[in-house]
Amino acid sequence: MTLESSQLNELHWLMEMLHNIDVGLVVLDKEYNIQIFNGFMENHSGYLPREVKDKCLFELFDEIQPEWFIRKAESVFLLKNKAFTIWEQRPYLFKFDSYRPVTGSADFMYQNTTFIPLLSASGDVTHLCLLVYDVTDNAIHKLSLEQANKELAILSQTDGLTKLFNRAHWELCLQAEYKRWSRSDHASSLVMIDIDHFKKVNDSYGHLVGDDVIRHLSGLIRKHVRETDVSGRYGGEEFAILLADTPLENAQIFAERLRSEVEKSIVKHNDIEIQYTISIGVAEIEKTINTYEAWIECADTALYRSKDEGRNRISLYPKQT
Repeated sequence: MTLESSQLNELHWLMEMLHNIDVGLVVLDKEYNIQIFNGFMENHSGYLPREVKDKCLFELFDEIQPEWFIRKAESVFLLKNKAFTIWEQRPYLFKFDSYRPVTGSADFMYQNTTFIPLLSASGDVTHLCLLVYDVTDNAIHKLSLEQANKELAILSQTDGLTKLFNRAHWELCLQAEYKRWSRSDHASSLVMIDIDHFKKVNDSYGHLVGDDVIRHLSGLIRKHVRETDVSGRYGGEEFAILLADTPLENAQIFAERLRSEVEKSIVKHNDIEIQYTISIGVAEIEKTINTYEAWIECADTALYRSKDEGRNRISLYPKQT
C-alpha cells in the first residue's frame, strides 16, 4: 500500500467516524455558511448534507438568534479559544425533537454545544466547528429532581388537611415579619381564629365531618387573604393569619368579613348539614410587644375574650374602650 493510499484510507475512516458519531458536528465558514454537516445533524434536522452545503446557518435554522450566535462566534474567531453553551443557560441551539427512550416526554432535545476554532496552515482561524451534545436525559433528571425538591419543600411547610402553612413554617414567617417591623416600624396585624364548639361537632357527627368543617374554613381563609398575607393552621381547630402592612382597623374589617361569611355558610357532608361560627382575636404589633411570641399571646388574649363574651365575635388587643 502506497503512502498516498494509506492517507486516503485514514481520511476515509476519519470522515466515516465523524459522520456516524452520536454527536452533532457542523463546520461553518466565516460567513456562517455550512461546510460540513454530519449524520447526527442529518438524522435530527431532516436535511441531507448536500442540501445544506454552502447554505447560511440562520436561514435554515430560524430558532438560532443571529445576534447572539455571531457575538459568541466572533469571540472564538478573534481569541482562537473554545466557547461553550450549556442547557441551563440556553436549552438548545438547534430545536430538535427528543427521541431519548428514558425521557420520551421531553418536548425537545436539551443540548450542550462547544464552539471550536479551526486554524489553517498559516495559523488563521478560517472555520468554526460546532459540537452538539444531546444531554436530554441528564437535563430531565436534574429538572425532575429540582421539581421534586420544590414539592418536598412545600409539603414540609404545609398542613396536609387545610393546605395552609403548618405551625412551624407560619411561626418562622411571623418571626421574620416581627424583625422587619423592628427595622421599619410599619403597621402589621395578627389574627387568631378558633372554631366555636368544635368538640361538639366531632362528638355529634364524627371526625370526618369535623375535618370537612376545618377544610371549609381554610378554604374561606384562602378566599379572603391577599397574596402578601400568611395564613396557617395553628392548632387543631385554631388558625392564624398575618396581615402584613395592615393597621388594626383594617384587620378588623377583614376579620368581620370572614366571620360574617362563616356564619352564613353551610357545610354539607352526605345528608348532614352543619352551620358553625368562629371567634376571632386581632392584635396590631406595637412597641410594648417585644417578641413575636408576645405578639401571639396578645392576639390569643383577644381571641379568648371573644370566647368568654359569647363567641362568634371579634375582640381587639388592646381592648377598645
